[in-house]
Amino acid sequence: MTLWQSKILMLDLNNKTKFRLIRSGTLSAQENMVIDRILFESFSQTKVPVFRVYSWKKSFTFGISDEITKLKEKEELIPYQENYAKRMTGGGILFHGHDISYSLSIPSSCMQGLSVKESYEKICQFLLRFYANLGLNPSYAKDDTTVYKSKNVFCQLGFEDYDILIDGKKMGGNAQRRTKESIFQHGSIGLVALDENLHTGNSLEDVGITLSMQEATRQLIHSFETTFNVVLEDSILTNEEKEQLEAVKAKEA
Repeated sequence: MTLWQSKILMLDLNNKTKFRLIRSGTLSAQENMVIDRILFESFSQTKVPVFRVYSWKKSFTFGISDEITKLKEKEELIPYQENYAKRMTGGGILFHGHDISYSLSIPSSCMQGLSVKESYEKICQFLLRFYANLGLNPSYAKDDTTVYKSKNVFCQLGFEDYDILIDGKKMGGNAQRRTKESIFQHGSIGLVALDENLHTGNSLEDVGITLSMQEATRQLIHSFETTFNVVLEDSILTNEEKEQLEAVKAKEA
């Protein structure tokens, strides 16, 4: 048994709590970020937890505190043209198109009594299982004494306590947004190694794992379901959610 397996913390939900499972496929940055926001807002009304898995067209996202007018001056963003979006969470620039992502909406009561950092440790258990199931040995940055904690305008170049490492390499990233009643978290895992941009971070290919998007989706869903002992029921956007998405897309066109 690895250290992380001995410290698994269950979400404070009833066993076999049902989640909406939404598999969105490959979308633009704008569509993905709008859907995340819509699902987060829908949860505040329905109280039904949501787990979404999705991928991206070549793009980048940036944190809620940044302004695109300043970011566009960066040479690294030129190849991404107009396919970008602001996240509703914090953090720096994150490149997409080679990665798989998840988003999660749950009641804040699941994390009652826990700090924000402690909630990251709790939620990210399913990601540790995901990597372990691939034969890797994941750890948190806080448990690696060789890692220097730092911020960076590019997400993949900074290190925070609950970033996940494989052999000292940072894998993907995660971010949260909270309200009084709910917690939203999303994150990405690089699947394919990219040579064109050193700021895209590490991928599974970089640590010797080749995984298709389909298999990565299956593994991610399985890891979440088994780690937290919940039931993920396939779902799609409701008509109201679809209308909200189309309205935003029409406004931004």
